[in-house]
Amino acid sequence: QVQLVESGGGLVQAGGSLRLSCAASGRIISINDMGWYRQAPGKQRELVATITSGGSTNYADSVKGRFTISRDNAKNTVYLQMNSLKPEDTAVYYCNQNVRSKYFSAPVTYWGQGTQVTVSS
Repeated sequence: QVQLVESGGGLVQAGGSLRLSCAASGRIISINDMGWYRQAPGKQRELVATITSGGSTNYADSVKGRFTISRDNAKNTVYLQMNSLKPEDTAVYYCNQNVRSKYFSAPVTYWGQGTQVTVSS
């Protein structure tokens, strides 16, 4: 099965930076869209950023100009560079990848386990 492993979360002061990574493993043929979502306590999961296989990106208004999503297709990895972090960015961050693999005939969207990002004021 395909697995996604996230890394890079942690505690940072307001104004600081963090870089999240999400690497996929398994019998992967190709990966379509990749994305990052987040869920704060008591709130619904929300989209942060997405990137297509062609490199087109989309961002939530709340992170535009501060966060950058990128991907390394050779490593099956998506990144989220987070700058100028604010306390309201505190949440569990989840990655997802739409993967075409040798396990199934159609692409399947997989999710990472989540990584905690805490921004102190």
